Amino acid sequence: MNRLLTQVLPLLLLPFVTYAQIRLPRLISDGMVLQRDKKIKVWGWAAAGEKVSLRFRQKEYHTVADNNGSWAIQLPPQGAGGPYTMTFSASNTIEINNILLGDVWLCSGQSNMELTMQRVQDKYAAVIAAKGNSMIRQFTVPDKYDFNQPHNDLEAGEWQEATPEHILAFSAVAYFFAREIYEKYQVPVGLINSALGGSPVEAWLSEDALKAFPAPYAEAMKFRNQALIDSIEEADRTISGKWYARLHGQDQGLKEHWSAAALDDAGWQQMPVPGYWADQAPGRTNGVVWFRKSVHVPAAFINKPVRLWLGRIVDADSVFVNGQFVGTTGYQYPPRRYELPAGVLKAGSNTIAVRVVNTAGRGGFVPDKLYAIATDTDTLHLEGDWKYRQGAVMEPLRGATFIRWKPLGLYNAMIAPLLHYAIKGCIWYQGEANTGRAQEYTALFKALISDWRAKWQQGDFPFLFAQLPGFMEPVSQPAESDWAALRQAQLNTLQRTPRTGMAVTIDLGEWNDIHPLNKQDVGHRLALQAMRLAYGDKHVVASGPLYQSMQVKGNKAILKFADNGSPLTTKNGKAPQYFAIAGPDRQFAWAQADISGPYEITVWSDQITQPVAVRYAWANNPEGANLYNQAGLPASPFEAVIKR
Repeated sequence: MNRLLTQVLPLLLLPFVTYAQIRLPRLISDGMVLQRDKKIKVWGWAAAGEKVSLRFRQKEYHTVADNNGSWAIQLPPQGAGGPYTMTFSASNTIEINNILLGDVWLCSGQSNMELTMQRVQDKYAAVIAAKGNSMIRQFTVPDKYDFNQPHNDLEAGEWQEATPEHILAFSAVAYFFAREIYEKYQVPVGLINSALGGSPVEAWLSEDALKAFPAPYAEAMKFRNQALIDSIEEADRTISGKWYARLHGQDQGLKEHWSAAALDDAGWQQMPVPGYWADQAPGRTNGVVWFRKSVHVPAAFINKPVRLWLGRIVDADSVFVNGQFVGTTGYQYPPRRYELPAGVLKAGSNTIAVRVVNTAGRGGFVPDKLYAIATDTDTLHLEGDWKYRQGAVMEPLRGATFIRWKPLGLYNAMIAPLLHYAIKGCIWYQGEANTGRAQEYTALFKALISDWRAKWQQGDFPFLFAQLPGFMEPVSQPAESDWAALRQAQLNTLQRTPRTGMAVTIDLGEWNDIHPLNKQDVGHRLALQAMRLAYGDKHVVASGPLYQSMQVKGNKAILKFADNGSPLTTKNGKAPQYFAIAGPDRQFAWAQADISGPYEITVWSDQITQPVAVRYAWANNPEGANLYNQAGLPASPFEAVIKR
């Protein structure tokens, strides 16, 4: 009997061994946008040797899965249009609906690409309230890393239309870019959003490309050891857990309920908000500081939707109004915007209490942000003296090891699964994580562009990127700047890499926020680059002035700029500002400058008799830089050096 079962059982199982249901990658799903006017590859998995059929636009295509169960069908180029349906058939049938043919753009980089419309919803309320556009769609790639092997699929994700239901989840830069492209060319636009906040450029390089960079490559190989990753993460959790446990246990404010409306805070000290307690009596300490303010609220604020704005806070906060908890934010970057439930505020005196936790650096309230109680029609500002008291003093918390940012990991999990999907090009917003390493960035960034183009096998597709905006406090004298050096590396990449375009954003930053809110103009400037480079519109002025060459005559430097169809001017009608010049000692001094031709500027300083270098807008945040072209686009910051 056992022998009979042994002989019969394989025959019974044969259908299940021979046939397996076909499976499609996540990208090939309802609502997808396929690249028009290019050969289109659709692919998936089935049993080895299984026949797979596809019906699309009244035509049928056939293939057979290989020995590994992989199969692919290549469709001929298709014009823009839709919606269409695809039907895949094998031992099972899969139908994909609502397919559009248009232009597909990969959107990658770090947090300023990742930042969503939800984050900027107050700045662009009218845009978000509009009916939306089903011709613009986004697929968000899940955040994931892997150092061991490239993935062939994504673990989650779906195509979503830019309608009120979904638009808040769209990348703001990518959405404004896509909206402008659609409005001009009236073709569907698909956005593949594969970005991760804080990521350096080397995290997005393949293993092949990383081999040219020994240090990042060695680090990537080190993190193939899962035991190492587990031990680091466990150590980080332990350190963080113990630190917060001690913090909460020592916090007198929690023990004595300093959030209570009726608390007697007459003995508390005062400090101005916004501001940092490092500049006040507590000094440069870490831990918990509680803040309280009594506010008289007019009756006009009652029984209306009310929002409490608390700017930005370093690092984390918990907020109470009249003793009732109204919200918390766990890290420093998001704007503090708390919707107050009905009945929390009352006409007359109200108490706001804020528990601020600072793990390292300068804790407090970031200046030049909105601190207010606001309705749609009225605003009650909260700047001024607040009472404060320290709840707990702690040593700085050691920073965690962000393994997801290590070299190679993001490429394997967030780029490799996309490589079969035809695209129009890429938009990229990244660089903040590499400031301080500008010298290697030029080579790394150029390698990334070449790497992705090689892996996609679509030739030199357009690669458009945003140059870093201004950030941090301005300075009064010429100085070295990591952010300026990184911008120069980006400019070098533009000039040395074919079919690239750079959106200059130096005037779109905020000194106190690494995530400036003006994403519409970033999207617009990237769209201008796309119009000229990807769509061949030669009448579009896509860029502001770009430095080209320099010659020295006596004590004057003559700078030539590329003729991009729009002559030089200044934004405010004054002489060009924020130029610095140096002699052989490389000590820069502020310089005078004059527009001496449509694409020429003369720069000099009475202090420098033998110029060898000129810089423009060379600072973390060069406020006052005013060189533009007549199309209203700013000049890229740059350094020009006479080579001897």
